[in-house]
Amino acid sequence: MSRYRVLVVDDHAHAREAMCEILSMDDSFEVIGVVESGAEAIAFTAQWMPDLILIDIQMPEMDGLETTRRIKQEYPYVKIVIVTVSDEISHLLEALKQGAQGYLLKNLAPSTWIQYLQAIVNEEAPLSRELAFQILKEFTVPSVTDEGESLTTREKEILSCVSSGSKNKEIAVSLGISEHTVKNHLKNILQKLQLQNRTQLTRYALEQGLASRKRDFSKDV
Repeated sequence: MSRYRVLVVDDHAHAREAMCEILSMDDSFEVIGVVESGAEAIAFTAQWMPDLILIDIQMPEMDGLETTRRIKQEYPYVKIVIVTVSDEISHLLEALKQGAQGYLLKNLAPSTWIQYLQAIVNEEAPLSRELAFQILKEFTVPSVTDEGESLTTREKEILSCVSSGSKNKEIAVSLGISEHTVKNHLKNILQKLQLQNRTQLTRYALEQGLASRKRDFSKDV
């Protein structure tokens, strides 16, 4: 079984301990470092190159967003999840803008954390259902751009499913196609839109009015 090497970044000792405790619930995660500042996180990443970084959004001197920006500039393949007590939509979108793969609320159940982080490392679901529901309730989207118009009907369907938090297998079943076909469509969509990952696809779908509104996220909260 593959083990994902994780760096935990938070300026509060109790928060660091809590995150480590949650990660210890799943053998596929191995905490290789625990630091309390953005500067330490950057130095640790340069030396040890973790697979996944969990980082608090609010820290003194250098916050989680700026730390994320700097790490992703140098090490774009390291996956980063912002951790916070706030569900402000502006914070979520800013985190995605800086390159984060995800955004977790500290008050979510440990089982939700594990399920969500597994999806992140497997490049499946970029947003927790609670956050997706919140976005679909509050986020006002503009009209579709030229890039969106270049997508085929099938590609728009898949993009809509991605924005709802669906995994590749769920998309395949929903649309009656193979999981391999879904992956190929996703590669084409990313290339057409000049985006890099599912997180950016979700943000694009929300901004351009292509996000799915059929799935009732309120039942999952």
